[in-house]
Amino acid sequence: MTSRRLGTVDRNHDRLFVYGALLDAQLRARLLGRELRSEPALLSGYQRGRKRYFFVTPHAGAGVPGEILSELRPDDFALLDRYEAVPRLYTRERGQVQNATGERVECWIYLPTGWEKR
Repeated sequence: MTSRRLGTVDRNHDRLFVYGALLDAQLRARLLGRELRSEPALLSGYQRGRKRYFFVTPHAGAGVPGEILSELRPDDFALLDRYEAVPRLYTRERGQVQNATGERVECWIYLPTGWEKR
């Protein structure tokens, strides 16, 4: 995955891949005040783990199922970054996932900052 740390959000960068607690649509609606469009997706080359929180780490041949959330606004990302404790627990970086039709989709992904190795 080519990584690019967080920056401004535009129409081409309004998607987020989620794989843990944010898979819960009710939680997302409580955090953001509205429901989001989502679709199934797979993050290839990673495996999911869980300590106190969910995380993903690189692992050849593995894949992490999750969802792509679409039509996120800059204020949504600000709220989600706060929820995910960026930059203490996670960074938000660009990556590619595969949607249900097999298309590669670029989106933001929350990656752990090293706490998962302790």
